Amino acid sequence: MNLKNKVAVVTGASNGIGREIARTLAKEGAAVVINYRSSKEKAEALKEELLSLGLQAETFQADVSSFSEAQSLIDFAVERFGALDILVNNAGITADNLILRMGEDDFDRVVNVNLKGAWNCSKHAAKHMAKQRSGKIINISSVVGLVGNPGQSNYAAAKAGIIGMTKALAKELAKRNITVNAVAPGFIKTEMTEKLNPEWISEIEKNIPLGRLGETTDAAKVVAFLCRDEADYITGQVINVDGGLVM
Repeated sequence: MNLKNKVAVVTGASNGIGREIARTLAKEGAAVVINYRSSKEKAEALKEELLSLGLQAETFQADVSSFSEAQSLIDFAVERFGALDILVNNAGITADNLILRMGEDDFDRVVNVNLKGAWNCSKHAAKHMAKQRSGKIINISSVVGLVGNPGQSNYAAAKAGIIGMTKALAKELAKRNITVNAVAPGFIKTEMTEKLNPEWISEIEKNIPLGRLGETTDAAKVVAFLCRDEADYITGQVINVDGGLVM
């Protein structure tokens, strides 16, 4: 119970990596607010799973790309549990296409959710964390934000922006004892990758030094570490969880 008596908000926590992050933080003792935008059934199922284990969890619907909805999410966590110690900005979408085919709306939607959404939540969370003079913000970026990827100019831009924002906020908030770090996953097994062509997956694995796709638990464990007291002297960092794909 490394995170006992801590309160955490995880955005985009009904699916994939976010779901496993919420589960892991709850199992380490944190009271977790499971944010979702549209997957209510999955979010409620996760909440019931955690409650059945005697853990603390709530769900909250909010589109984090909305400044006001992001504020409502953060305020709910503080009102429900009395504090906010951890914010994990995980919510993200994709709308892949080559730039010659990508619509302006596809670019705007991805940047608004993946980058502005993280900024919205961080701004509102920072107010509460600054008052208590402590807090942990972990932003989920991607190795695509480091090296780019064809057909993902919108996603790569947003995830690269997450890295720049992480470093800027780490410098801004350090005086309030708030650490800000980023985790950059590579290819992780999720519902999305299960739909991909097995031959294509095999080709990807050939380029990963550890020879396999990552599990959602691989990313969640790193996030959990950054939330613990053991990581109090780590801020402004980007940790790749990619099996050595990007070095």
